[in-house]
Amino acid sequence: MIRVMVVEDQALVRGAISALLSLDRDIEVVAEAADGLEAIKHLSVVTPDIVLTDIEMPNMTGLELLEYIQKKEGQCHTVIMTTFSRSGYIRRSMDSGARGFVLKEAPSEYLISTLKKVICGQRVIDPELALTALDEKDPLSSKERKALRLASEGYKTAEIANTLFLSEGTVRNYLSDAIAKLNATNRIDAARIAQQKGWL
Repeated sequence: MIRVMVVEDQALVRGAISALLSLDRDIEVVAEAADGLEAIKHLSVVTPDIVLTDIEMPNMTGLELLEYIQKKEGQCHTVIMTTFSRSGYIRRSMDSGARGFVLKEAPSEYLISTLKKVICGQRVIDPELALTALDEKDPLSSKERKALRLASEGYKTAEIANTLFLSEGTVRNYLSDAIAKLNATNRIDAARIAQQKGWL
């Protein structure tokens, strides 16, 4: 029996995925969570074999959850599911140890097959998606990404500095470097480009 936790912020989608998986005799849904933080709380109580998680969620994204699991939950596999085939998402998922990457529009049989292959030690990512991910490498450092994400949310330089415990000058340097790397005209343009690529 494959024990799965489903992490998805949309309740209807989460319920539908859980119901679909439960129809398979080899899969048991042991927990559901609306975001990464809720998933971490469940992980202190249940021990799934696979965490099946969306990427874009409030409070803690699927990528942040994936990084947490890699550090804390050695035996737990992670499969990413998303509506976006952005190269940055795929690349970051792969770099962070995701064992599978599934688009939500994929057939249900593909999702179930992916979970079964992952539990057998395979990595499952659609070949076209994998090629897309390898074509473009995220040029941003983690600090540049954090500063740019806050800027995209409307934070001023001083607020970003306070949030990240950095000086305003350092924040300006990070944002300036990010703008240059992305060939953007300003921080808002840089954030837009990075979001389209899946790098934020």
